[in-house]
Amino acid sequence: MIKEIQLRVPISEEKHEGILLKKAAHVLRIDTKTISGVKVLRKSIDARKAKIIFNYKVAVYIKEKLPETSTYSFQYKDVSKAKAVHIIGFGPAGMYAALRCIELGFKPVVLERGKNVRDRRRDLKSINQDHFVNEDSNYCFGEGGAGTYSDGKLYTRSLKRGDVRRVFENLVYHGATEQILIDAHPHIGTNKLPKVVQNIRETILNHGGEIHFESRVTDFVIKNNQIKAIRLKDETEIPVNRIILATGHSARDIYYLLHKKEIALEAKSFAMGVRVEHPQHIIDSIQYHCKGKRDELLPAASYSLVQQVKDRGVYSFCMCPGGFIVPSATTNGEIVVNGMSPSKRNNLYANSGIVVEIDVHKDLPKYNHFGALKGLEYQKNLEKLAFTAGGRTQTAPAQRLTDFVAGNLSNSLNDSSYQPGLKSAPLHSLLPKLIGGRLRAGFSEFGKKMNGYYTEEANVIGVESRTSSPVSIPRKDNLEHPQIEGLFPCGEGGGYAGGIVSAAMDGERCAESAIIGL
Repeated sequence: MIKEIQLRVPISEEKHEGILLKKAAHVLRIDTKTISGVKVLRKSIDARKAKIIFNYKVAVYIKEKLPETSTYSFQYKDVSKAKAVHIIGFGPAGMYAALRCIELGFKPVVLERGKNVRDRRRDLKSINQDHFVNEDSNYCFGEGGAGTYSDGKLYTRSLKRGDVRRVFENLVYHGATEQILIDAHPHIGTNKLPKVVQNIRETILNHGGEIHFESRVTDFVIKNNQIKAIRLKDETEIPVNRIILATGHSARDIYYLLHKKEIALEAKSFAMGVRVEHPQHIIDSIQYHCKGKRDELLPAASYSLVQQVKDRGVYSFCMCPGGFIVPSATTNGEIVVNGMSPSKRNNLYANSGIVVEIDVHKDLPKYNHFGALKGLEYQKNLEKLAFTAGGRTQTAPAQRLTDFVAGNLSNSLNDSSYQPGLKSAPLHSLLPKLIGGRLRAGFSEFGKKMNGYYTEEANVIGVESRTSSPVSIPRKDNLEHPQIEGLFPCGEGGGYAGGIVSAAMDGERCAESAIIGL
């Protein structure tokens, strides 16, 4: 017999050996000797009060043997001689589209502008140390997309778009820890993601798929509103029948190409702001009601904040406990910051994007002449402004949090995890009022919600601008573009995802749609 039950374990008892077995026996009113084992299905932490509780959902095996091995298996076929589906981009959407194609008996041919994970590291080093951005290989472009060099956050609200559990199990199948199946807010870690991505690549290649790195698509050949071929940067022309366009939210050249060809695009609301960085111990002390070091059983504390300011949401985004801030520009002449964490989340700092909702239809009247690209142009201008304010390198403009809110230039800045360095700049006046004014009010309110959050020990660093795409590529109910037959916009770049899991699910759905009638 197997029974699923909920258990609550105070942190003082969490350290006791066999505590889950004892708790399960007590709840079920049975002898511990009748329990063969307890399997954790879900785990979360309730730190709302000083007495911290671990919440568990467990499967209790009563006089029944626990399974010795996991049952994660996927039916990948040999598709070396099958019909091809071309996939542009090898981020989460592109990877899962390719894997799904193989399951369904079709050959994925992936074209990725960037490099594989190993070669990509040299270009990341160049950004951090030499302040040079390779436009095809950076924190956004390359094998695994932007997700590879993030901390692999797997939390999603997109529960109706696909099978979340299936996405998680596929990651475990390719080398991720089974802990992601248990944690309420799972993550993999930037140090472990590259190996998982590499394993996915090997699965695709071993089953007859193709992956072509350093193959940037520069043009589409369209006849009678039907996609016929794609052209690469080296002028190679490849005939195609179906294209899954999974290029991510930063592939601006694709938006410009579609716009030039008068292929329908739509301006999409998005969010922009800054990244704030605190010493991790400050966030720990607030969230765990402790002084000094947090208990060794507790992970680096995170937070989630939201405040309405002048009819727009101001909220935390991509919060990275025990993490670091990285330069995520995709071309020289711009500053973009993002955050990530290693699997242990053991860095000295906590950082989070703090961003403001931008209603692209109401807030940007001066950019209306750009049509569907108005949000993109606004985004670009803010990134160029940050580049100038930072000294025209990858050094980022920054301010102490208290100075930012008070409107004072910082005479000095706190130490930071941002490797290219910081430069004091008046972000409070440089940012447009639409963003800056709301951020200042938002930070003040956040300080009331989290006592100690509003502190001069925190830095505000600009700019956090790539939260999502400011452009969407429309599609019909069958996920095909309404104007171009054979074109399937997908993932974050199409405007249909907001993270690794939702992008992966959308990739699978697009693969299932693209093969119909092929």
